[in-house]
Amino acid sequence: MSDERSDRNDKAGYGDGIADVFDAWYGDSSDGECLAALSKLAGGGPVLELGVGTGRVAIPLAASGLDVTGVESSTEMIRQLEAKPGAERVRVVQGDMVDVPVDDDYSLVTCVDNTLFLLESQEEQVRCFENAARCLRPGGVFVVEVPARVPRMDDDEQGVFVEHVGADRVGLWVVDHNRAEQRMFMQQVSLGEGTVRLLPVPVRYAWPAELDLMARMAGLSLRERWSGWSGDPFTSASAHNISVYERNEDGR
Repeated sequence: MSDERSDRNDKAGYGDGIADVFDAWYGDSSDGECLAALSKLAGGGPVLELGVGTGRVAIPLAASGLDVTGVESSTEMIRQLEAKPGAERVRVVQGDMVDVPVDDDYSLVTCVDNTLFLLESQEEQVRCFENAARCLRPGGVFVVEVPARVPRMDDDEQGVFVEHVGADRVGLWVVDHNRAEQRMFMQQVSLGEGTVRLLPVPVRYAWPAELDLMARMAGLSLRERWSGWSGDPFTSASAHNISVYERNEDGR
């Protein structure tokens, strides 16, 4: 159940806008390989998920017997989570994941599904790493899942990409890319049954070396990097970057 509710902040905008359709578009539970990998990394210890959303990861992990806490800024995402069976097993704290408003320590902190890149500046991403590290027990791990590529653009750095084509809905991403600032401003456009839905999504991406430096600044070191939840090695051809950072024993 949720506690520590606060006023809606700017970071809640995307979540509030997509909460009612998020599970219909992306599924109400994360895939089995993701859940199995996270459960193994937790080693039976408590888990903190940053950007818990509708509970696609947190609720199945809690159902497996793990003690799970989720941080989420969006009121509407939390409402969707709380309406699901098993939600009562997850402690939800409403707040900004940059500040991680929890006081406990965890064996595993997760930030999956590209959530880290929804933080719009390097400063915020660095703070997120620092606060995640603060919440980890010695030897605990922080797991980050982000894309390893960005879309190829025309010379004007704008493009349109197909996200989904189905009988009832077509999804598009319309992207304005600023390479100099590692930023993309995207409109997620959903067309269905005579309706048009626009969801603005600002993104600030970072390459693996920059993420590793953020981790080092926070007292974390890279333990593993995968191209998928099955643990396949990360290569220059990988589309996904799943990085497992371990808290240094001395916290530095």
